[in-house]
Amino acid sequence: MSTADSSAAFRFSRPVTVVESHIDELHHVNNVQYVQWIQDIAGAHWLTAYPVGEREQYVWVVLEHHIRYLKSALLGDELRLTTWVGEMKGATSQRFTRIERVADGALLCEAETKWVMLDPQTQRPKRIEQSVVERMQGPVG
Repeated sequence: MSTADSSAAFRFSRPVTVVESHIDELHHVNNVQYVQWIQDIAGAHWLTAYPVGEREQYVWVVLEHHIRYLKSALLGDELRLTTWVGEMKGATSQRFTRIERVADGALLCEAETKWVMLDPQTQRPKRIEQSVVERMQGPVG
């Protein structure tokens, strides 16, 4: 998995600071916290692209995560979470995430997640409309 070369889709980023609750018994960020951040940045991107009144007709669920943990983050580190959408086909969407330390630009974690769009009433997969593809791969907020 490499997140370096995917489509020219817009990159959506947010900062986060490592706090005590993120730290495990080895004195670095727990791997489960990275999974939470991967989900959080994807959700923030979606909520920015689709405001209240538009998002209710869609539901996203994770089908699978592929995560590479490369370096540790420590208490007080300032991180940058960056996500973007790759291929969207049928009811599935490929999403990439990078987590980097701001101070030195070190790549700490990279992930590829496959999401599935569901119809909120039937809870069954729903084909992703071209308008959704265009909005999710274009600049937002």
